[in-house]
Amino acid sequence: MQETARKRLQQAERVTVLTGAGISAESGVPTFRGAGGLWEGFRPEELATPEAYARDPEKVWRWYAWRYQQVMEAEPNEAHYLLARLEEEKGNGFLLVTQNVDGLHHRAGSRRLLELHGSITRARCERCGHRQPLPPPDEFEPPPYCERCGSRMRPDVVWFGEFLDADLLARAERAFMTSEVALVIGTSAVVEPAASLGRLAKAAGAYLIEINPEATPLTPLADLSLRAGAAAGLRWLLE
Repeated sequence: MQETARKRLQQAERVTVLTGAGISAESGVPTFRGAGGLWEGFRPEELATPEAYARDPEKVWRWYAWRYQQVMEAEPNEAHYLLARLEEEKGNGFLLVTQNVDGLHHRAGSRRLLELHGSITRARCERCGHRQPLPPPDEFEPPPYCERCGSRMRPDVVWFGEFLDADLLARAERAFMTSEVALVIGTSAVVEPAASLGRLAKAAGAYLIEINPEATPLTPLADLSLRAGAAAGLRWLLE
């Protein structure tokens, strides 16, 4: 089965990938859940909802500025670079969709990339919607203000209770429904709608590979489920 997975991935012209927090954990970025996770000691509704931002934008921005500094101190790991290499090999037949907001895929060289939940490295204007990158962490004093209209900006991430960008989600769904091989890496497969992408690919006939140290709700559907970290699993598949 494992050799079959390698061969299917090597021969496929259309490959889609979904990544979650597990891939960045190997760079030292905390996951959201479990011991040591980002929500330990916090309630999401206190920090990552539109209501929380309306109630206390300074508190929310202080937390996001702390997270921004964390991720900018981290470096892409081997798994990020292996996926960038896979993109080079597959060209236009490749698409990487991530639930992560840490920007590590982009820093590793991935360009055929959809950041479904936004990016902590950017801000979005509350008035005109303009997006702009944050300055380096040691120069950043929240909140940022829009370079176009001067209004206050919010973190460019999708908060609890908000909808994903419909166009991005539609692009992701189309890609997974037409892929030959789909990889789901380092995600708990419980956060919707991203969790359904692997199921869509499998239902449409794709060969489904999961890489995760623990079993997930997607495991019973996978053609191959590797019990490994992101880097080890990808290294085995690609080298």
